[in-house]
Amino acid sequence: MNVEPFSLPGATVRVLPDQDAVAAAVVQRILVAADEAVAARGCFRICLAGGGTPLKAYRQIAGRAADWSRWQVYHGDERCLPPDDPERNSVAARQAWLSAVPVPPGQIFDIPSERGAEAAADAYEPLVAGALPFDLVLLGMGEDGHTASLFPGRPIASERLVLPVHDAPKPPPDRVSLSPRALSECRALLIVVTGKAKAEALGRWRDGEALPVARVAAGAPSEVLLDRSALPG
Repeated sequence: MNVEPFSLPGATVRVLPDQDAVAAAVVQRILVAADEAVAARGCFRICLAGGGTPLKAYRQIAGRAADWSRWQVYHGDERCLPPDDPERNSVAARQAWLSAVPVPPGQIFDIPSERGAEAAADAYEPLVAGALPFDLVLLGMGEDGHTASLFPGRPIASERLVLPVHDAPKPPPDRVSLSPRALSECRALLIVVTGKAKAEALGRWRDGEALPVARVAAGAPSEVLLDRSALPG
């Protein structure tokens, strides 16, 4: 249930009281999508968000029951770091969640970003092409309005599904990201935004600025889950 009136172009919005409520809603949304996908198509293809925002939900879902053998897990972006670096999104997701549930290892598709941005993007492109449309894409939003590793003011190649990223404005500079085209090709897109630091970017999105997160949301059936502290003043 919404606790504040708030709207964003290209998305439906739910405003929840706090980060715990948002995490619980994310878990429920993922599990419902998984059940529906397995019933309809025999598998559930999810694309995970990186960064710190979704980790609370990941920790919660690790304790829930699901038909894990039918899950296929992809990542929306990755940092070009060694395979076991704790700053990698795949490592964070594994530590918070995936190592605690029996998803077959061959159904967890990490981005091989340790190879370098170009080689990793080339390697991941056919895996993403074979997975589309994702059943659920989970994204966060940075304080500047970026999502995945798609940053404001940077050119974004429209013909690719997976992009090499260099000179990112936050470390590390080299990354790999799914493109807006790939992230938007899904049955449902869930964007999770929490914390006061995100309020300014949300205001810019509300006001129609062409932020990367807004571009992705406009191309898919999108829902945004916010906590009250993220609302613009």
